[in-house]
Amino acid sequence: MASLNVGNLGEYLREQRRNAQLSLRQLADAAGVSNPYLSQIERGLRKPSAEVLQQVAKALRISAETLYVRAGILDAERDRDDVETRAVILADPSLNERQKQVLLQVYESFRKENGFGADADADVKADADVDLGAGVDADAAVDGAETVKNPHS
Repeated sequence: MASLNVGNLGEYLREQRRNAQLSLRQLADAAGVSNPYLSQIERGLRKPSAEVLQQVAKALRISAETLYVRAGILDAERDRDDVETRAVILADPSLNERQKQVLLQVYESFRKENGFGADADADVKADADVDLGAGVDADAAVDGAETVKNPHS
């Protein structure tokens, strides 16, 4: 049987849950999954879907992309820089949630413009949009930033 690499994911989830000072039951409730199912994920017995990982990431306030890589959904080598960039943006305490959302959308639009992630990242972006609440047009955000930068143009 092929290794699912879910043991590493489970250990990481347990560590993140403990860092967040949440019990297994509290995290399961916050993520909308059953307590036994989350326990099985943490013990490496189950491979969760991208949707479940997104719910858990949101409950833990961590990057869903990081969980996708650990679960083997995203290729770690190919996507490492992108995942790290997104994680840094999401972890920045000097930005509010709306600013993080806009910055991620601008970042994604530049990646697509430069030929990166147009196909492989589409599902991840959709997950990120749901996770962050979406609703901000990246082009409008760039235009707004340029307006602020050059108010006389």
